[in-house]
Amino acid sequence: MSTPETKAEDDRDIVITKSGKKDESSSSSVQRLKFKSGSNSKKKLLHPPIETHWDLPTQKGKKRTSFSIKSMLSYPLMKLGRSKSIEMILEGTHDPNDESIVQNFREMLSREGLLPPKHNDYHTLLRFLRMNDFDMTISKEMFLNYLKWRKEFRVDMIHKEFKFTEYTEVKKCYPHGYHGVDRFGRPVYIERIGMIDINKLWQVTTNERFIKYHVSEQEKTLQVRYPACSLAAKRHIASTTSILDVNGIGMSNFSKPARYIFMEIQKIDSSYYPETLNKLFIVNAGSGFKMLWKAVKAFLGERTVAKIQVLGSNYLNVLLEAIDPSNLPTFLGGNCTCSDAGGCLMSDQGPWKNSELLEMIQTVSVTEEIDGACESNNSVSDGSLMHKKIDMQNKDDVSSSMSSALEETTYSSCRLGLQKIDGLETSLGDIKNQKIKTLEDALQDTKMALKELAQHIEQQKI
Repeated sequence: MSTPETKAEDDRDIVITKSGKKDESSSSSVQRLKFKSGSNSKKKLLHPPIETHWDLPTQKGKKRTSFSIKSMLSYPLMKLGRSKSIEMILEGTHDPNDESIVQNFREMLSREGLLPPKHNDYHTLLRFLRMNDFDMTISKEMFLNYLKWRKEFRVDMIHKEFKFTEYTEVKKCYPHGYHGVDRFGRPVYIERIGMIDINKLWQVTTNERFIKYHVSEQEKTLQVRYPACSLAAKRHIASTTSILDVNGIGMSNFSKPARYIFMEIQKIDSSYYPETLNKLFIVNAGSGFKMLWKAVKAFLGERTVAKIQVLGSNYLNVLLEAIDPSNLPTFLGGNCTCSDAGGCLMSDQGPWKNSELLEMIQTVSVTEEIDGACESNNSVSDGSLMHKKIDMQNKDDVSSSMSSALEETTYSSCRLGLQKIDGLETSLGDIKNQKIKTLEDALQDTKMALKELAQHIEQQKI
């Protein structure tokens, strides 16, 4: 968003087409952003907040309330109901129009064998489609580049292979971190960019390690922070509200090493983690930053620039509209210090630190993994049985061997699933029974289904 002093050629008009209630719009309604540059202009579609259609229905007349860290961490989990309700919150309510497009995109990728089961996720596919205005050809290319990058960068192995041991030292020369949630329930990310000591930063870490750390944080946000915030807020959370404190920044803060790391991170975020930014507030913007902002905008996409609001020193009222004071550090005008954690940006405070929420997320993750493995193996096993009937006249022995092998694989997968559930039950044994009744019900239902499947396979083998 331009500052008042921005010249005419950088001005932009935003026309928002909406339907329904205030501050709500359907995915078919868009913000149309007109970028003016002399006599030339171009239009860009800006979609409404990604959670718009992922909000669970509320009772008529019941208002949404803002969230503080204290209320998040003491949230009565039993109000979430049975596991089905938990899954509904994590999955969210799909917009019918979006769902139809995502299904077409999914079928197109599947026909070409380009959709690995692990990444056959509704929300992931929707992000790439939204990023490209639902153009399937461009979205396909971007999605395939994403899969290639994940494989080459070994993203799925980062949590096992990479330990950012310099974390504390990096925080000292580059103050940043997640802290609390906004009034909607989204995680809040804060950077004090004017306090970055880039020379000291490269003394305690390297470009490669810092980028890998950034990717690990992005993965944690998708896999842990968003789900935890969703359960705490009882509605699907899928984006982040960010604050960039630029107090004291100038051209000296945008040296060649700083530009390099900024461009690499921006490339990763826009190419591989699209549509995860809800809003970026840039605060304490002085004359030095205004000069720098013109250079920075050149590296940002139009969609990202449209989500940015540049504010001077009188920013507090704007922030308080979006974020409760309890979730704002004192250096931003809030009332939180996190003194017991060495400061707010060292605390990583939020619903994702709640052990009960983490247990619930882990349980859902394990059951989905088991269900997916068994469904996949069942599909293969059914196909092999059909193949066995067709070839029985000529190749009885070969077909029988293949069928037995596939059945054994299915049986082993389900047995492994049962072992995982048993192990999880043991780890949860020390938690009070009344707090884990929901988890026990979900585990018992899954366990019974798997036992029946295992018995069915045993009967087929006999």
